[in-house]
Amino acid sequence: MKYAIAICMLFTPLLIFSKDNVKNSEAFVQQIFKVSTPIGIDGELSEAAWNEVMPTSPFINKWPTDSGLAEAQTQVKILYDDEFIYVSAVCYQMSEDVVIQTLKRDNTSGFWNSDGFSVVLDPINQKSNGFLFSVNAGGAQMEASLNVKGTNTRMDSNWDNKWFSAVKKHKDRWVAEFAIPFKTLRYNDDKTIWGINFIRNDMKRNVYSTWAQVPVNYNGIDLGHTGTLNWENAPKRTSGNVALVPYTAGSVSNNPEDGESTSGNFDVGGDAKIALTSSLNLDVTLNPDFSNVDVDQQVTNVSRFSLFFPEKRGFFLENSDLFTGFGSWGVRPFFSRRIGLDGGDQIPILFGARITGNLNDGMRIGVMDVQTKTTGDVNANNFLVASVQQRLLKRSSIKFLFNNKQELSDGETTAKSYNRTGGLELEYTSDNGRISGSARAHTATTDERLTDNNYYSTNFNYTGKNLYSGFSYDYVEQNYITEMGFVPKLYHYDAEKDTTIRVGFQNFNPWIGYKWYGKEGDNFKEQEISTWSVWETSTNGDLLARRSSINYFRLLQNNFRFRVQFIDYESNLIVPANLIGADVALPTGQYKYSQFRSFFRTNHLKKVSLSQGLNYGTFFNGTRLESNTELNIRQQPWGVFGLAYRVNKIKLSDVYGKATLHLIGPKAEISFNNNMSWTTFLQYNTQAENFNINSRFQWRYKPMSDIFIVYSDNYATTPYAAKNRGLVFKMTYWLNL
Repeated sequence: MKYAIAICMLFTPLLIFSKDNVKNSEAFVQQIFKVSTPIGIDGELSEAAWNEVMPTSPFINKWPTDSGLAEAQTQVKILYDDEFIYVSAVCYQMSEDVVIQTLKRDNTSGFWNSDGFSVVLDPINQKSNGFLFSVNAGGAQMEASLNVKGTNTRMDSNWDNKWFSAVKKHKDRWVAEFAIPFKTLRYNDDKTIWGINFIRNDMKRNVYSTWAQVPVNYNGIDLGHTGTLNWENAPKRTSGNVALVPYTAGSVSNNPEDGESTSGNFDVGGDAKIALTSSLNLDVTLNPDFSNVDVDQQVTNVSRFSLFFPEKRGFFLENSDLFTGFGSWGVRPFFSRRIGLDGGDQIPILFGARITGNLNDGMRIGVMDVQTKTTGDVNANNFLVASVQQRLLKRSSIKFLFNNKQELSDGETTAKSYNRTGGLELEYTSDNGRISGSARAHTATTDERLTDNNYYSTNFNYTGKNLYSGFSYDYVEQNYITEMGFVPKLYHYDAEKDTTIRVGFQNFNPWIGYKWYGKEGDNFKEQEISTWSVWETSTNGDLLARRSSINYFRLLQNNFRFRVQFIDYESNLIVPANLIGADVALPTGQYKYSQFRSFFRTNHLKKVSLSQGLNYGTFFNGTRLESNTELNIRQQPWGVFGLAYRVNKIKLSDVYGKATLHLIGPKAEISFNNNMSWTTFLQYNTQAENFNINSRFQWRYKPMSDIFIVYSDNYATTPYAAKNRGLVFKMTYWLNL
C-alpha cells in the first residue's frame, strides 16, 4: 500500500509537467562533410578542406548567464573520413589572458578551471549516453563517458580511449584540432542524425559558452540540450576494431609489520577491446594489475556507518552506468569495489569479461563476469552482473538488474554460499529535462533463503531555472543483503558486544531550493537558498534518525564564494556506539543536537587560493568543533602545490571520552608536458594511526601506452613503525589490430 501511494505521488506531477519544449535539435544543426585525404593533426588548419567548410553559428553564453552571444567567440568546423571525425576550433582570446591550470591529462578540475574547448557527442541520439572530448589551451587532453541519471548528465573522466589532438597558440587566439577515431565511439551504423554540442571555457571572464543553447541551471555537458550533427550518409562500421593492451609489471615490497623480508614479483597480463558491432563492445581482462591506480584519499569518519569511496580501476569504468545506475544515493545494489577488494586489501582477479552497448536504438545491455582467486582465508568467488535497459517514450526507460556472487571451493561451486539480487526500475524524464522520477523494486536472496528481503524506492525531481524541488523515499527490509552492493545504513555495529546487526529502515527525503543569477551591475554571479530534511525510521515506524537543514550560498563576481548552514539532528542509538575510539561506548537512547557550518573559498583562478570550512555545535551528548583548511599554490601551467588540514575536536559528556583527530595531506603535482607528470602526496591520519606516502610518475610515451613508476610507504604512528612499502614499475602498450 505504501509503495502504491508513493508511485501515485510520483506519476501525478509527471503527467502535468512533461510537455516538450526542447528545440535545440531543430535550431542548431551542423552538416558534416567527408574528405578524401586524411587531415594532419597539428593545430595549423592548413588543409584546403577546412577552408571549404562553413563554421558553426556563434556561441551563446551558458554561465553565469544563458542569454546573449559570448564575448570571446569560438568558430568550429567538422569533417570526417573513413577512420576519423575531425573537429577544429578557433578560440579567440589574447595570449596574455589565457589561463592554463595544468598540463596533466584527465585532470578534471584543472580542465574546467582552464581555458578549454570540448566536444559532446551522442551518437545513438537517445539523450541518455554519450562521450566528451576536451583539450585545454595548454594541450592537455580529457575524455569522459556521459550518462543521464534523472535530470542530470554525469561525467566519468576515468573512461580512457585513444584519440588525437593538437593546440597552436597565436597572439589573439588559440586553435585546437581533434581527430576522434570511429573505433573509439559506439554508434549505430544506420543513423544519420547524432546529438552534438561544443563547450568553450573562457577563464579571463570566468564564463562558459556553448554552441547549442544550454539553460544556466543545467551542466554544459547536458545530453538533453544537444544540437544535431547531420550526416549525408551514416558512417559505416570500421573494420578490424580490436585493441590489445598488454602490460608487464615488476615490484619490490617489504612488509615489516608482518615480519616479511624484502621480496620481488613480476606479472604479465592485459586487456582486449573487441567491437562486436559498431555499438556493442566486448572487453576482456586477464590477470589485471591495478598497482598504478591512485590510492584512496583518507578521511576522518565520526559517523556510525561506512563511507563510500569511488571506483578507480579502469576495467570497471567503461559503460559502468549500466551496472551502477540502479538504486538510490543511499542504496546501491551493485558496487564494483566489492570485486577484488576485501577490507581495502586486494584479492587477485584471474579474469574478467564484459559486454556492453546497444543492441538496437532502444535497448542497451551489460553483462560482466569476474573470477577472483583464493587467497588467505578468502575463497575464490565468481561475480556476475547483468542489466538491460529498454527506452520508453523519448527519454525514459525500464531497467532490469541481476547480480550473482557465487563462492567456489577447490574450483567447484558451493551451493550453500551465494548471494543474488534482482531488480526492476522505471525511470521517467520529461522531454525538456525539467521533470524526472523513478520507481524501483528489488529482491535479494542468500543460501539462507530469508524473508523480509526486499527494497522499494521512488523519487521525484523538478529542476527549473530558479526553483528546484523533489523528494526520495526508500524502504529497505532487514534481509535485503547485497554482498555486491553498498547499503551502509542497514548495518549497525554494537561497540560493546563487537557484533553487527541488521535493521530494516525507510527514509523520506524532501528538498526545495531557489537560485538567483546575477545581472549586469550586481555584485554576485549566483546565490541560492535551500532546505532539505531526512526522516529515517525502522520498517515498523520507530525513529532512527532525523536531519533538517537550511542553507544559503553566494558566489560573488570576484569568484569568492561562501556557504552557511544550520543543521538540526536527532539520532536514536539502537546499539551502543563508539564514534571516537573512547574507552566507553555511548549508550543506547535518543540524542538531539545541532550544528552550524560555514565555508568560503577565494578565487580559485588566482595563483594562490584558500578555502576554509568550519563546523561547530553540539554532538550527541557533547560538542564538536571541526575545521577544514586547504591552501593551493599554482605555478602556471606546470605545477600545483597544496596543503589540506582537517581537525576534529570532540568532547562527549560524562565518561564517554574526548578526542582531537588530525588529518594532514600535503600534495604536489608537476606536469613536465602533456604526456609526463609526477604526483606525490602524504597523509597523516591520527584516527587511523597511519602515515602514508604515495608518489606516482606517469609517462604516456605513445597514445594510450604508459610507463608508471609508483612508490608507496605506510607507517604506524602509535608507536611509530614501518608497516609496508613497495616500488612498482609497470608498462602498458595499446595495439590496434
